Amino acid sequence: MEFFVSTDEAVPSLFYESTGLPLRVDVLDVPIDPWTMTQTVDATDWYIKTGHFAHLIGVNADKVLQMRDSLEMDSIVRHCEIVNADGASMVMASNKLGVHVPERVAGIDLMMALCALAEAKGYPIYLLGAKDSVVHEAAKALQKQFPALQLAGMRDGYFTDDEFDAVVAEVESVKPLIVFVGITSPKKELMIEEFRKAGAAGAFVGVGGSFDVISGNVSRAPKWMQDAGLEWLFRLIQEPGRLLKRYVVGNLRFYGILRKELKMKRNNG
Repeated sequence: MEFFVSTDEAVPSLFYESTGLPLRVDVLDVPIDPWTMTQTVDATDWYIKTGHFAHLIGVNADKVLQMRDSLEMDSIVRHCEIVNADGASMVMASNKLGVHVPERVAGIDLMMALCALAEAKGYPIYLLGAKDSVVHEAAKALQKQFPALQLAGMRDGYFTDDEFDAVVAEVESVKPLIVFVGITSPKKELMIEEFRKAGAAGAFVGVGGSFDVISGNVSRAPKWMQDAGLEWLFRLIQEPGRLLKRYVVGNLRFYGILRKELKMKRNNG
């Protein structure tokens, strides 16, 4: 297999030749695949059909900051097979910088679109994360919406780093082709990379707190707030204690980075 390789990322060249999808772009020194939801699903399907491993990650303002604070996170993101703009902040930043990113691909929306793909193609899925009761409720909700969906298995996300190998073995034993990982960062990304190291194939998708929403335990922002880029505000109102620093301090830092980038761009003509 030949690889398209830059200084910090590797994607099979055959992928671009086969799919015709746009090459990655740079937004605030972060690689982003400038794809629609449909294109992202098609890309995921290519990786599954060809027997490759694919780590799907969504980048928002918080992830940009994580990459700047952690060399490990920076490396993981740059080597993910699919990197979406999961956050209105990234789409806004790309527009201001003159970089074309067609739309936001939110993690929970991508999860539902991939479940539709899995149902249509007969791809077994696995749910990994959240509390035991939540992941079971999420599984019931998904099977109600997608009656023909093959659920290979599920388990909660309460395990230590020392248990990564055992969890990988447990998941791999049922041979899923799409694994949704509903764990907080950076444990989510580190867990998915353990599947890569183990030689797993299929799509491994970080979906954060999506299981809580799908199960009905947490409400999602109304569509008008999603469309207005205010989903973060809705979540902040729901969980101010946990998210205040992330959204207030983090967003201020993110916009500071964007202002600096815009100033550099103006100075460079």
